[in-house]
Amino acid sequence: MTTKDSLPTVAFIGLGHMGAPMARNLAAAGYPVTGFDVVPAALQVAREHGIATASSIEEAVSGAAIVLTMLPGGRHVHEVLDHALPAARPGALFLECSTIDVADARRAHERIGQAGFGCVDAPVSGGVAGAEAGTLTFMVGGPDEAMDAARPLLEVMGRTIVHCGGPGAGQAAKICNNMILGITMIGVSEAFVLGEHLGLSHEALFAVASQASGQCWALTSYCPVPGPVPASPANRGYVPGFAVELMDKDLGLATAALRAHGVDGALAEQAAALYHRYLGEDGKGRDFSAIIEDIRRRSS
Repeated sequence: MTTKDSLPTVAFIGLGHMGAPMARNLAAAGYPVTGFDVVPAALQVAREHGIATASSIEEAVSGAAIVLTMLPGGRHVHEVLDHALPAARPGALFLECSTIDVADARRAHERIGQAGFGCVDAPVSGGVAGAEAGTLTFMVGGPDEAMDAARPLLEVMGRTIVHCGGPGAGQAAKICNNMILGITMIGVSEAFVLGEHLGLSHEALFAVASQASGQCWALTSYCPVPGPVPASPANRGYVPGFAVELMDKDLGLATAALRAHGVDGALAEQAAALYHRYLGEDGKGRDFSAIIEDIRRRSS
């Protein structure tokens, strides 16, 4: 039987909007967590929630059995590895939860393995709300042994854990999933704007589409208009659960992968262009479902 005293120590690197609640959930479950972030305010918030903090990456990882990273991009992951790999204790497991390019993820696996440590890439879906509630979906890539070691932590932070395959497979699944999400949100948004022009109420369109062939997660869980789905950001002025900046990043990763592998991804390319344009105009700091306002504004 596992007791709180026997739970492995965790170094949590990256205490941003997603990382902070994930770290808090681990600490609440009894894991000894030491956090590090380059932003002093993030460290202060962590301390206010009872999480120990370190003054450097090396200090955070030196005694940790698990090194968990939640960072903006592949460059940041490899910069952290430059500091963490020489300082990590023997037998440590690296749990990489950032969303990064598949090639960056595989290179991270290679570097970590060559240094003698285990690794899984485990990007997440579910946004800030899922991180806070501990209901994230984890898409995991890596060997079975490392997956088994990571699973207890993932089960604290998430509700659905899918082992997608070997190194980089978690990132591949995340990129494909968010490509679907970005495309479908634009389709749902265009349909609602068309419905407005045709004199159709939001409630009527939702009642039909949510029970018919138009049903999808972007509609039934994250509806881009206020009313039909009370928990959606549309009811809070599009305060982000999943920001436009993140969708722009993920669609950029997806389109880069499409081109690298010779896949004809016309819809993904168009969705990426629309979100990138919106971000450059007035989408910064808004939820990605606010793309409906851009569509509405550009409609005659």
